[in-house]
Amino acid sequence: MKKVLNLFDFKQQVNYKTEVLAGLTVAMTMIPESLSFAILAGFPPLMGLYASFIAGLVTAIFGGRPGMISGGAGATVIVLIALMKSDGLEYVLAAVALAGVFQIIIGVFKLGKFIRLVPHPVMFGFVNGLAIVIFMSQLDQFKTVVNGDIEWLSGTALYIMGGLVALTIAIVVLLPKVTKAVPSSLVAIIVVFLLVYFFGIDTKTVKDIASVSGGFPPFHIPQIPLTWETIELIAPYSMIMAAVGLTEGLLTLNLVDEITETKGNGNRECIAQGGSNILNGFFFGMGGCPMIAQTLVNLSAGSRARLSGIIAAFTILAIILFGAPIIEKLPMAALVGVMIMVAIGTFEWVSLKIFNKVPKKDIFLVVIVALITVFLHNLALAVLVGVILSALFFAWESAKRIRARKFIDENGVKHYEIYGPLFFASTTNFAEKFDALNDPEEIIIDFKDSRVSDMSAIEALNAVTQKYSKVGKKVHLRHLSDDCIRLLKNADAIIEVNILEDPDYKVAADES
Repeated sequence: MKKVLNLFDFKQQVNYKTEVLAGLTVAMTMIPESLSFAILAGFPPLMGLYASFIAGLVTAIFGGRPGMISGGAGATVIVLIALMKSDGLEYVLAAVALAGVFQIIIGVFKLGKFIRLVPHPVMFGFVNGLAIVIFMSQLDQFKTVVNGDIEWLSGTALYIMGGLVALTIAIVVLLPKVTKAVPSSLVAIIVVFLLVYFFGIDTKTVKDIASVSGGFPPFHIPQIPLTWETIELIAPYSMIMAAVGLTEGLLTLNLVDEITETKGNGNRECIAQGGSNILNGFFFGMGGCPMIAQTLVNLSAGSRARLSGIIAAFTILAIILFGAPIIEKLPMAALVGVMIMVAIGTFEWVSLKIFNKVPKKDIFLVVIVALITVFLHNLALAVLVGVILSALFFAWESAKRIRARKFIDENGVKHYEIYGPLFFASTTNFAEKFDALNDPEEIIIDFKDSRVSDMSAIEALNAVTQKYSKVGKKVHLRHLSDDCIRLLKNADAIIEVNILEDPDYKVAADES
């Protein structure tokens, strides 16, 4: 009961001022991003803000990682664009809710641990690619619509935008050298807002993206036919959305773990994400997941507890209900400047310094994952490709390690002492170690320093055994581990070998 009720770690010392200010800063940076992605996907703009409120609040309270921020993220929304265009908003809401169900299932069955399979070079590539995406998305704010065409800003408008962005960056960089009492990002946003407001500077504001005024998220059951055909239609989108959301979320969780030197709970985060997306589907939210940029804004502002995420969520709701007239006047330049600094802080600059100090395959992994993230905006695909390539590289390196020490004992029996794992990638090298024609009548293959790992290894043993059998010679296997013996006995329909049992590695007795 204690674990159920103890949603917060009351042993943790919470700096309430820092948490509140961090939450306000996060909310300011989350609003334009959520609105932009909602508009990009063809959703009503308020769906982005509803998603940020619902996902932010639920995961802040129930999630597995204090300090991590969730909201209406572009990574998950991009998945739903095709469904929106082909079938409409009602199917999108249903897909969001179903994605939440998938995420809860993953959390309940504790499958979040598989994020450990993501190697560090893939993490580097993921983070660097995301930093580039964050930076590149800010360049869109330097564009405007002229006679229905999108054009770059020019002349006075460009100089004003650039100057305000530069001022924001300067405040973010220099203020911490004077004081860290308040988050420099929040100070920068307020200073630029006041400057634009009191001097009447004509520049792009939040209102130029969309209106943020509305009511409390309304309860709405998606109006779709409850048929198997509907499930077949939305399930692929839901599974991809769930995978993308959990991939970004669990990678962000690992990143926060490293920054804060604490340990989060991946499975709890999966369940919290799933719950938030189910609510999104029934309360007009576009769905969401942890947002790495806003999480880094939160951490850089000094937050280490859940309170900042709760403050950010309720700030967004308050803005929707009451504060829209003020927030809509917020200069986009201030938010762009903050997000550019976030992108710079997100990029793993150390990855550039170690290019000449790490294996080339690791450099290749960093680059390929970053490129997929940047050009396809598909974080799940980027990480999946990275993991697969890393596994193939590992298999290739392991395959090259198999070797055999050969000698003939006083009884004329030839011994092959195998070193390294015998599995699908090393079977060819393994087979090349044997000389059936020139070997004596009996050989022993010793696996004391090796393992028979998979079906390919069993087939390789079968091939060697048959090769010697054809020339009238006998093969024994020795020092097999218990699991290797079980593997061979399970495959006794396709392989026949003589196993020498020697559990204490002293006396070998022929089992056959």
